Amino acid sequence: MKIETVRWGFIGCGDVTEVKSGPAFKKVQHSQVVAVMRRNGEKAKDYASRHGVPKWYDDAEKLINDSEINAVYIATPPSSHCEYTLKVANAKKAVYVEKPMARTYEECLKMIKACKDNYVPLFVAYYRRYLPKFLKVKELIDKDVIGKVSLVKISLLKALQIRDDQKENLPWRVIPKISGGGHFIDLASHQFDYLDFLFGPVVNANSLKKNISKSYGVEDYISANYEFGNGVMGSGVWYFSIADEFEKDEIEFVGEKGRIIFSTFDTDPIELITKDGTKKFKEEFPDNVQLPLIQAVVDDLLNMGKCYSTGESAARTNSIIDMIQNQ
Repeated sequence: MKIETVRWGFIGCGDVTEVKSGPAFKKVQHSQVVAVMRRNGEKAKDYASRHGVPKWYDDAEKLINDSEINAVYIATPPSSHCEYTLKVANAKKAVYVEKPMARTYEECLKMIKACKDNYVPLFVAYYRRYLPKFLKVKELIDKDVIGKVSLVKISLLKALQIRDDQKENLPWRVIPKISGGGHFIDLASHQFDYLDFLFGPVVNANSLKKNISKSYGVEDYISANYEFGNGVMGSGVWYFSIADEFEKDEIEFVGEKGRIIFSTFDTDPIELITKDGTKKFKEEFPDNVQLPLIQAVVDDLLNMGKCYSTGESAARTNSIIDMIQNQ
């Protein structure tokens, strides 16, 4: 599809669009935000007013069929990602969808097919592929600073995020019919997408799951072993009911000549540990963390570059999530 200016419509304009993503669409050259949509029209109107967006809707169909719009950002919970992607693709408009791409790998395949059948591109908001911190880690790996990587270890331990007043009305992230699982799919998807970026697809996995806290109806503990197609082995522990003082956010790469340790969600510096000692690298995050990825998406749509966070790459992440969750 030939585009000269990317004219965006947002389906969903909640928290993620306030700072992380929304303002970035207007900061990129040849990119405009034409309209936003939310089922609550007053909230859509308020967002449009505060962010200088010309139009707002309370009906997704009307936004999708707006002739001024040629690309749609789907910023809703995962339960509607597949439905909206199919509708946008059928309207012959480019798709940029929030992560995780969908609730299941099967839904991802439907999304990919619809976009291919309609000759429209499909991108997914795995923005760590473009952030300086994670590109620095990739640079260290590519430069063979720690030698051939043989082992990946993930530890993500977080305190219970359910308040007493939420127990009768749980957040959507721990309702499987909306999110596809619990906090694991929401957070580990970022980690597995980034590992796919570095090492390629995971080809095998096994897991152990348990609902320890019983605070909601899905597991809050998962441990897994996994193997990449290039022979790198991995392990991970994800626990979302730990005591506050024991929280941990760490990925470790073990190579022949050293180790790299870094966090996924915190701003801690990268640690490079070799026989020469420990070096630390502190990389700043942009104010709008999706900005570098959105720049890549716009460049791709304008045939000025290539974006590497696609439906195909994101579907592989859903595949490994399914492999771990469904054992």
